[in-house]
Amino acid sequence: MMISRDRLAEAIQLREEGRAKQDQAILERARTLLMELLAAYPDDAEITFQAGVAHDNLGLEQGAIPLYVRAIDLGLAGPDLERCLLGLGSTYRGLGRYEEAVATLRRGVREFPQNRALQTFLAMALYNSGQYREAMEIVLTNLLETTNDEKLQYFSRGLTYYAHNLDEVWES
Repeated sequence: MMISRDRLAEAIQLREEGRAKQDQAILERARTLLMELLAAYPDDAEITFQAGVAHDNLGLEQGAIPLYVRAIDLGLAGPDLERCLLGLGSTYRGLGRYEEAVATLRRGVREFPQNRALQTFLAMALYNSGQYREAMEIVLTNLLETTNDEKLQYFSRGLTYYAHNLDEVWES
């Protein structure tokens, strides 16, 4: 399988180059190479995942979904699984499939709790599904944990409290 790993590395490099340059022709070459590899190695989780990413990068979201799902089913793990859950969840969200997006992104946050991109995409999917309080809590918590803004830091104790208690009102 060494030849396919070299070809896979070549395809990933092409895909990354095409994404960085926003060059559809390079991305299409990468997708073609990945689909050839997938035809030769249909049960390879990494190849399946990379083919999904290539579809996603080209704006072929409907084609990306079954590839992402299959890669997960094949046992994708580690950083590739982390990226796959993000790609699948954000693709579901972008297509208006909010319940699937929330479920996928919740799994991602559970398995990769330090990934702020997964948390942010989850917040967006929660917003889209009408779960505004939880969406705001996630966004505010991430903002407060990552900001260097002095004014936000000055109010961080109060903002942190309200991030978890947005519906609270003062009695006068």
